Amino acid sequence: MNDVVNHPSHYTDGKIEVIDFIEDKRLNFHRGNAVKYIARAGKKNSEKEIEDLQKAAWYINREIKRLQEFKK
Repeated sequence: MNDVVNHPSHYTDGKIEVIDFIEDKRLNFHRGNAVKYIARAGKKNSEKEIEDLQKAAWYINREIKRLQEFKK
């Protein structure tokens, strides 16, 4: 059964849930969202695989900008 709220199938198709990986690695919001979108790319909606990867790239680029600002 697909529990769309607690355990959506597009995040639970591997050995561990994506959220468990994100929490275990203690990823911040930007990095966690990038992992989330990469992990689900094309699985929630096969027609939006590229969009999911673009969203992941957006979060990675935002994290890079945040780090660059922090180092100034």
